[in-house]
Amino acid sequence: MLVVALQALVAVALVVALWRLVDGPETGRLLRSARWDFIALCAAALTAHTLLAALRWRRVARGLGIAIPVQEAVGEYYLSQLVNAVVPGGVVGDAGRAVRSRRPAGLGAAGLAVVLERLAGQYALLIVMGIAVASTIVLPGGVDWPSAAVPLLVVLIAGALGLPALIAGATLLPGRLGARAQDLTAAIRSAVVDRGALASVAGLSLGTTLCILVAFASAAAAVGAPLSLGGIVAVVPVVLLAMLIPITVGGWGVREGAAVALLPLAGVSASGALAASILFGLVALAATMPGIVPLWGRRAARMHRT
Repeated sequence: MLVVALQALVAVALVVALWRLVDGPETGRLLRSARWDFIALCAAALTAHTLLAALRWRRVARGLGIAIPVQEAVGEYYLSQLVNAVVPGGVVGDAGRAVRSRRPAGLGAAGLAVVLERLAGQYALLIVMGIAVASTIVLPGGVDWPSAAVPLLVVLIAGALGLPALIAGATLLPGRLGARAQDLTAAIRSAVVDRGALASVAGLSLGTTLCILVAFASAAAAVGAPLSLGGIVAVVPVVLLAMLIPITVGGWGVREGAAVALLPLAGVSASGALAASILFGLVALAATMPGIVPLWGRRAARMHRT
């Protein structure tokens, strides 16, 4: 409980500090005058993101011998998002999703399915960001990168791409470690490569990436801080990836800090960046509310059994 309280406190402290650092009253004005049509578009894009991500999880799990009905996959994904949004760490909901889907293949396969599904989404976002960053450097893209930013982004992308190489290299090791790496490689191949899985997972991951970028761009447009195409595909992914830093609840505060630091590179004011990030977070939280349905259903089922 102490960790939960500390992470919640850090989130609040970061948002309050940013509110004071930038023009807080202007940020509030932008939020109050936000356009509802763009808010609706943001919510629709986030809903589509959840549906596509649930289908991606179902496809990956099928390759590991776990059959999940579509309705169950969607319900479980909403529930995991709701838990991730309100519990520190951002992975508790995913862990629960793995535990509940462990039969008949076992917890190891179920956990691997969840990890691979989440990684597929992050890799798609990184690939889009990498291509976009390279494009905005070579071509005019409305993004004025500082000299230190590009090397850092290159290191981030290279580090992510190095993970598959590390796993592949581990298969060459002798003994039990090499054998386990070979088993892991075979499972990954079965989940995301073989029997048409690669095309399905890649297509669904591209779809989730498009949806999450449209959602953030819609939130920015709603508060009067529209982003250029270069800003959407090159800068917004960095803002979203900052949410993976597990020091707050639901990425709050960290996302806002990244937005205030980076979105001005795409021509957005600091107050507009803060307002866009806060609105995106609020809509994203609201978009997880369908996760209450499976939670309520399980509670009702337990009460019926007793």
